[in-house]
Amino acid sequence: MNNPLPGLPLIESPLFESLKSTIATTPEEARIATSLHERGYAVFDFPDADLDARIDRIKANLAPRYGIDFESPDSDKTLGERRIQDAWTFDDDVRAIAGNAAVLDLLGRLYGRRAFPFQTLNFPVGTQQEAHSDSVHFSSLPERFMCGVWLAMEDVGPDAGPLFYLPGSHRWPIMTNALIGRKGHGVPLESAQHPYGAAWDALQQAYGLQPEPFIARRGQALIWSANLLHGGMPQTDPRRTRWSQVTHYYFDDCIYYTPAFSDEHLGKLQLREPVAIHDGTTRPNSYQGEPLPKPQRKRRGLRRLFSR
Repeated sequence: MNNPLPGLPLIESPLFESLKSTIATTPEEARIATSLHERGYAVFDFPDADLDARIDRIKANLAPRYGIDFESPDSDKTLGERRIQDAWTFDDDVRAIAGNAAVLDLLGRLYGRRAFPFQTLNFPVGTQQEAHSDSVHFSSLPERFMCGVWLAMEDVGPDAGPLFYLPGSHRWPIMTNALIGRKGHGVPLESAQHPYGAAWDALQQAYGLQPEPFIARRGQALIWSANLLHGGMPQTDPRRTRWSQVTHYYFDDCIYYTPAFSDEHLGKLQLREPVAIHDGTTRPNSYQGEPLPKPQRKRRGLRRLFSR
């Protein structure tokens, strides 16, 4: 059937059941699509025949950059850097995982628009982050055309601070500054997530949702929706590693911005200019095929120049 609601990702549409046959071509894809629609996430085996070799090379390349003693089994692995952002700029294997053609094709069919990767994060240990939604960091107009894919680069035990998520929380209202009664444009923040914590906590208590850990095995991956609450469980054994890679994806023909520093109702958006990792091109902000005009920068000193 034709989709009368193209401003919603297919997997988040209230018409999902009638559209599902256009999304999935195999029973496995139908399972992934249904899980994303109902629970806000889906687990799958990452489709890369060279994945084991890539993981080993990434570990060898990135390990010296964290300042962690990986050689000693008894060293505290949580004392160094917890992540490297955008390692795709210098590591071909990180780039290859982010730009995996099969994943891009799958995401494009799940969302109804062509996907492109725009950010990578590589972790040697768990984040131990509180529950949060990526939608306050990365959002789009229309809403919800963003997702993350988390890849386990080793087997993850419950004592290593596994990823967790709150199933069904993707259906909650997307947190904006208007929703919590604050202005964000031009307001500095030490943490973009902090202003929304009380609202997320209230929703979690009201709905009675409990975090579910992802006890992953090496090579498993998880797609999560932009508004799914997720984080990192406490790491009870600091000697453990939790190697993983996160890739964030946007979708074509959207306006890309950071809600934590925006006031949508005033037309004040902190726009992003994302670069597609797999082809190196900057994706323009656009709405229904029409590029968004870039804001004009103030030309300082112009009056002084012409007043002489």
